[in-house]
Amino acid sequence: MNVNKLIQNLEARHPGEVEYLQAVREVLESIEEIYNENHQFEAYSIIERLVEPDKVHIFRVPWVDDNGKVFVNIGYRVQFNNAIGPYKGGLRFHPSVNLSILKFLGFEQIFKNSLTSLPMGGAKGGSDFNPKGKSNMEIMRFCHSFMLELSKIIGPDTDIPAGDIGVGTKEIGYLYGMYKKLSDEHTGVLTGKGINWGGSLIRPEATGFGAVYFTDEMLRMNGDTFKGKRVALSGFGNVAWGAAQKINQLGGKVITLSGPDGFIHDEEGITDEKIDFMLELRASNEDIVKPFSFEYSSAKFYQGKRPWDIPCDIAIPCATQNELDKQDAENLVKNGCTCITEGANMPCTPEAIEVFHRNKMLYAPGKAVNAGGVATSGLEMSQNAMKLNWHAEEVDKRLQEIMTKIHVECVKYGKEEDGYVDYMKGANIAGFLKVANAMLDMGVV
Repeated sequence: MNVNKLIQNLEARHPGEVEYLQAVREVLESIEEIYNENHQFEAYSIIERLVEPDKVHIFRVPWVDDNGKVFVNIGYRVQFNNAIGPYKGGLRFHPSVNLSILKFLGFEQIFKNSLTSLPMGGAKGGSDFNPKGKSNMEIMRFCHSFMLELSKIIGPDTDIPAGDIGVGTKEIGYLYGMYKKLSDEHTGVLTGKGINWGGSLIRPEATGFGAVYFTDEMLRMNGDTFKGKRVALSGFGNVAWGAAQKINQLGGKVITLSGPDGFIHDEEGITDEKIDFMLELRASNEDIVKPFSFEYSSAKFYQGKRPWDIPCDIAIPCATQNELDKQDAENLVKNGCTCITEGANMPCTPEAIEVFHRNKMLYAPGKAVNAGGVATSGLEMSQNAMKLNWHAEEVDKRLQEIMTKIHVECVKYGKEEDGYVDYMKGANIAGFLKVANAMLDMGVV
């Protein structure tokens, strides 16, 4: 495998798809050596087949607002690879959604799902529809229209979507209601459902919980814990919410949160009471964090900035892709940060990751760190199949076990001769090998 040649071919075939090409390059560079050691991978063109989606579905989604005006958005479902199980991955409703972003997310999902050890393939979907500022009836009408098309290509043994940015329990409910009506059956075809109709306890918090469990494993392997550590988080969605709760439980102190308007810094720590206020802000549909500084005098708001120049011990970016760049990384190093784990999907640029590796910092990628969300979705699928609900403690225990196993796999394939663990390399190789060997077993299909 020649990485540069493969990327050049992909760029020619998919021009302008920056996020997708970035995600592919990261994986290819990590697996190049182990790939070239196995002549079967090359003979069966495993990587050429893996970097192209199995199917890409694009459709229009017409919907009517409360004033009777008709709007049209674009809907997508990228079904990337189902070698180890049915397609599995979230739906994102956000104005930034385009094919490049969904292909990057779907490609990452292949390896993330593989790392969980659960039988799930990789997929991603969504729309450029923005639920912010829309009434519940407008969101319902959009979701119903979206599902009219999506229902044709999903099923409990085919493709099981979940939520992502802009798609919470409310949106999943509207989507599921239309699917149930169209299919005339009650199945586990979506995850992230309401607890009263097939959902799993702690699913909303699971990605954040899992990120903290993985980070805790990294710290413990280096003789450390969260106790007394200052943690900088970005975002204030479900991932940051879950992470903040679990960090507090483990004795750490969350000192930042961010939104599209900027970030807040609270050196006294974002306690459980303050987390509850964060939930109130999210529920307001304003999607801003500035009012946090009005409510708590200890919190200072920084307009239009990101939290990465605040001194901290641990940084966990939980917002969106490429939110932490080279300058941010250098600021973290300068200010004494020793551990960075990706709670979001690909939040660190390649240049930032290079800084982390050069300084031998503890760094781990999103495909390992934020696998807790899809892992718990897999647990929800199991509960649906068995027609039962586990207690929150049972789900949390299984989630922690899965994150611990992912950490073990990353160390196995990422540990270098000097003892430093390249978690990005370890995660990519571990995730790749399971999928690649499954593809070999099934022949060229």
